[in-house]
Amino acid sequence: MQAIFKAINDLFSFIIPLSDFLWDFPTNFEWYRNIPILGNFSFAIILLVGSGIIFSFRLGFVQVTYFKKGINIMTEKRTIKTGISPLASFFLSTAMRVGPGNIIGVTGAIATGGPGAIFWMWISAFFGMATAYMEGTLSQIFKEEKGNEFIGGLPFYGRMLLGNKVGVGIFLSLLYIFYALCCLPAQGFNVVSSIGRMAEIAASRTIESNSTFYYITGVLVVIITAIIVFGGIKKVSRITDRMVPVMAVLYVVVVLILIIINIAQVPYFIKSVFSGAFKPEAFFGGVFGTVLAQGVKRGLMSNEAGQGTITMSAATAETKHPCEQGIISSIGVFLDTIVICTLTGFVVIMAHCWSTDQKEAWAALDKLPKFTESVARLTPGTAFNAIMTFLVTLCFCLFAFTCLLGMISFSEIAANRISKNAALINTVRIVSLLVAGFGILCNIAGLELGNLWAFSDLGNILIVYFNVPIIYIGAKCVISADRHYKKNDGTPFTSKIIGRNDCKYWDTRALNS
Repeated sequence: MQAIFKAINDLFSFIIPLSDFLWDFPTNFEWYRNIPILGNFSFAIILLVGSGIIFSFRLGFVQVTYFKKGINIMTEKRTIKTGISPLASFFLSTAMRVGPGNIIGVTGAIATGGPGAIFWMWISAFFGMATAYMEGTLSQIFKEEKGNEFIGGLPFYGRMLLGNKVGVGIFLSLLYIFYALCCLPAQGFNVVSSIGRMAEIAASRTIESNSTFYYITGVLVVIITAIIVFGGIKKVSRITDRMVPVMAVLYVVVVLILIIINIAQVPYFIKSVFSGAFKPEAFFGGVFGTVLAQGVKRGLMSNEAGQGTITMSAATAETKHPCEQGIISSIGVFLDTIVICTLTGFVVIMAHCWSTDQKEAWAALDKLPKFTESVARLTPGTAFNAIMTFLVTLCFCLFAFTCLLGMISFSEIAANRISKNAALINTVRIVSLLVAGFGILCNIAGLELGNLWAFSDLGNILIVYFNVPIIYIGAKCVISADRHYKKNDGTPFTSKIIGRNDCKYWDTRALNS
């Protein structure tokens, strides 16, 4: 088996340099790198952060002005006839957003770029909230009804904005499914490996990855996942409604305990983040580029603003106006990066693992062990350390499992843009489960297949390059919808509000109201 995995790993050895090239372009050319300050910024960073800045100004900084309104929308009691509630949609999107990247991505960013990367995560997230508002609103404007559910997102609004061409919808659907298939092996691997780690902590002994325990665990994970995803979007939503609050609150409580125990280190955290982001010499050298790139790149991979991969959840909600779900999407970015990623940053930076004389040994550790080693540095006593390590590993497991559910469910929604035929939808579900199972087999074989994991980076940047231009094309629609929402004059939202005639759901809703 190991020979097969090695052959696959070698086959995809080109993925890492290709992904790095697309993320770093054009900083991989010396003539560009030599340009003062600008030479530190890749096109991907300019596109993502620049777009967020533009949308923020054009929308009047909705991430600030609508924040309280968003909380009210989520907590308001509503009778839902079709689809799911805005709160359930928020939990569904959070299931995708809050994933292993909130732990291992942030830890890796600090290991590579230092504490200053956290600051640039905050900046990218703040402006990314405006981009998420754009995506969420577009998803609602062009959503469609399918039975008692809503479907929509990038493949749907992309098709309508690009001339309602069938080929466009199919291409964007396949692009998302490709992205999900690239990420699913890592999520399957993460779920099973974290369960194994928790079992080791509980049993106080090492469990071999090719043991019966891992085979049984892997089979159970696939079966449980299948039962949930074959129940459809509403069933997935019911599960995420329960899991997301538990995993988020648990992670917040665990990290707050660590912060309270190490309260004297909080000023050190603040100083490290800001000094790392604003060292004067860094602006004219490669250090600044590395810090900023790690912050923005890992921030994007965590909150996915501008990527279009969370837009399917935004379309599933029954709302009074398209802009309501845009606000919810914006708050999702805040929770993911400003809250969850910052908590991870507290643990890693306060533990000093990144700055001591043993930092090379720490940096050489695997993804999750980097973080658990930081937890160990902050917890006094062997028993207490074991409890805290178990809890953060449990959070990591839940993060990975909800991501697994979200990716398969969103792939199903994307497939609906190709055809609503049940055979196609079930095929997408089965293929997704098999690909996730492949990641589980990688764990059992004791391999990580880093080249395949690099596919997630590649999938991220490819979707960004397609999604962001489409958002610009749809910007007029969102701005017109936002203007109508702010008027709040009691008139229903229809196609005419945005100068179109193809928002079938909203036009029908207005006629029936």
